[in-house]
Amino acid sequence: MTSVLGSIKGMTGKALAIKRDGLKTRRLVEACLQLLTERGEASGVSRAQETLALYAELSRDEQLVFFRALKTEFAPDPQKVLETATAYAANPDSRHLAALTHAAEPPRQELLRRLNRAPGGTRAIVGMRERLLEVLSKDRELQQVDDDFHHLLQSWFNPGFLRIARVDWNTPATLLEQLIRHEAVHEIRGWNDLRRRLQDDRRCFAFFHPALPDEPLIFVEVALLGEMPAAIEPLINVDSEPQPSKAFHTAAFYSISNCQPGLRGVSMGNFLIKQVAGLLSAEFPRVKQFCTLSPIPGFRDWLKRMLAQPDVTLPHEVLESLETIQRTIGPLLEKSIADLRAAEKPRDKIAHDIERLCAAYLLGLGEPDGVTRDPVARFHLNNGARMDRLNIGGDLSDKGLKQSLGMMVNYLYDLKAIEHNHERFVAGKTEAAKGVRGLVS
Repeated sequence: MTSVLGSIKGMTGKALAIKRDGLKTRRLVEACLQLLTERGEASGVSRAQETLALYAELSRDEQLVFFRALKTEFAPDPQKVLETATAYAANPDSRHLAALTHAAEPPRQELLRRLNRAPGGTRAIVGMRERLLEVLSKDRELQQVDDDFHHLLQSWFNPGFLRIARVDWNTPATLLEQLIRHEAVHEIRGWNDLRRRLQDDRRCFAFFHPALPDEPLIFVEVALLGEMPAAIEPLINVDSEPQPSKAFHTAAFYSISNCQPGLRGVSMGNFLIKQVAGLLSAEFPRVKQFCTLSPIPGFRDWLKRMLAQPDVTLPHEVLESLETIQRTIGPLLEKSIADLRAAEKPRDKIAHDIERLCAAYLLGLGEPDGVTRDPVARFHLNNGARMDRLNIGGDLSDKGLKQSLGMMVNYLYDLKAIEHNHERFVAGKTEAAKGVRGLVS
């Protein structure tokens, strides 16, 4: 505690510098300073609750001012960091290392820890970070503040603290409503749609945290099938009939959605998928294949960039396909989805060229590090999946055409090869089936 008090010594005077930015913000900063100096545990909880109440009164503009105050008024003392670093360099023992660690840690981290003691503190801090992420574009210097939020939330939402639970039709309606609201991949179109997604040949699992027991953090939807799926429509067709369990040989993850914007960048999805695979293996011993049916959100934008300025380092076959796309539907890529949908026959004629270009994009051809920039691909490849198959016309919804000209991809989760594939991806190698690689060679 001495190190924290030393770090904030003199901050009360600094807080007066934000007087011009408003009384509410100044009161909040002063309350934060008082919270950091609070010694009693019970009084500290009360003080934290009062401080969060002051934050809740701020307007959106005042919240931005507060975040800027966190950056300037609750940062480490550079001189103290330099002194302790010099002392540690001269004598690198445990005492000097501890002094350096305390000096280098921003006081705002301890502030967040103390705010978290208040009833509802975790929920409030997650909401606070959601707002911080929104304003980062206005002030990139706030990245250092977000780094502290992310550091703590990554620890507090460690998968070891999370509880996995199946969500079914008997789950309370308030929680089911959150699934409808937060589904980010394939829109849930009302209660009938949701009911179909929760029937016997479907599964939905979510992670929960003890501090947010009634709010899913992230959820994954799974279809139990006879084989690897090639299109999304049959999986989310409200009128489709549930299949008997004896037909289940494949579990296809077709949607994964975060419910808490304030936890963006906090890794949970990879652990959720692996745990769900284990649960399904136990429930359905016949299910041996675990895969995804995934969108390719960055493909169309990448294709537009390549048409505007082709990468001459791409393989000859890929450049030829670019030329074909340019002659046929190139101009339509800048127009509306309705125009693109109307050009169904021209698209069909060049489907193989679109598939080849999609493979080039997902394999990271032309990228400096040889790894794709597609966020969904990076997520699954980093989890240890293998890129297994591309699917022409996998998603012909407006969203699917807008993102990827209707292309989708299957990633295969071989439970015995996950660690190997993950290590390969970290080393810059993409695990892909011969059928995918053969499209560009």
